[in-house]
Amino acid sequence: MKKIIFMGYVFLLSIMNPINGHAADKVSLLLDWFINPDHGPIIIAEEKGYFSKYDLEVEIVAPADPSMPPKLVAAGKADLAVSYQPQLHLQVSEGLPLIRVGTLVATPLNCLLVLKDGPISSPADLKDKKVGFSVAGVEEALLKAILGKYGLSIEDIELINVNFSLSPALMSKQVDAVIGAYRNFELNQMDIENVPGHCFYIEEEGVPAYDELIYVANPKKMDQSEIARFIKATELATQFIINNPEESWKIFSSTSKELQNELNRRAWFDTIPRFALRPAAYDEARYEEFQNFLYNSGLIEKKVSIKQLTKDVTRK
Repeated sequence: MKKIIFMGYVFLLSIMNPINGHAADKVSLLLDWFINPDHGPIIIAEEKGYFSKYDLEVEIVAPADPSMPPKLVAAGKADLAVSYQPQLHLQVSEGLPLIRVGTLVATPLNCLLVLKDGPISSPADLKDKKVGFSVAGVEEALLKAILGKYGLSIEDIELINVNFSLSPALMSKQVDAVIGAYRNFELNQMDIENVPGHCFYIEEEGVPAYDELIYVANPKKMDQSEIARFIKATELATQFIINNPEESWKIFSSTSKELQNELNRRAWFDTIPRFALRPAAYDEARYEEFQNFLYNSGLIEKKVSIKQLTKDVTRK
């Protein structure tokens, strides 16, 4: 039986026996949040038996505290965690033994979100306006870069911490814009509630492109063979999703009643083009450019070799 821990509940799912007959290697994976369409390749790899094909039994755990998975992996309490490229740079700079071993979502999902019919038609219109955020640090750096493109600074706006109530704060007009909203979720949520929004895509507004979701491991403790097989299984799953979007949605949504709603359905199809087609591969120059961005923003004190940050585990 296969165990998935989801929002405090434990589900037991049968898994296929490895094709060669011997016991599968066990890999523990900590998600960044509760299961949602961003995790499509992971769930499809499980449901389609791709992990089993590579002699793996994967324990998928949704965290009680979203900030903990990378720290638990660094401490050797789990094999893998879903995390974020910006967070990786910060945590490695702080001394945590982490390395990116694969990519899940290969483009930013974050955006600067405003009301579609509101007073903000350009980031230039944010002068003297209120902007909501949920996580200090990286989001402020992103916002600073966007404003800078239009000759504005952080001092020209009023920052308001709305915790994780981004779209409600915007829809109720407590703020004029929010940074940190996901284009595949909050944008759809607002449309469903008949308060349409508009996203300014940060990679088009002065922020270097980056991988939104990545897999991280402890380079001192990881089993490269197991992780390479995990990445290959999720690559097969991504290919299946790309080739079979409707069927893959049915498989994914059938795993939990909580997923069977209009918001998740829309998010699923909006996320498909953003899944990493080559999850093991990485662009060294792109990682270096984003590291330079964080360094120049004062969020990291020193730069490190990109080979300390990321690795293609499918190569020896």
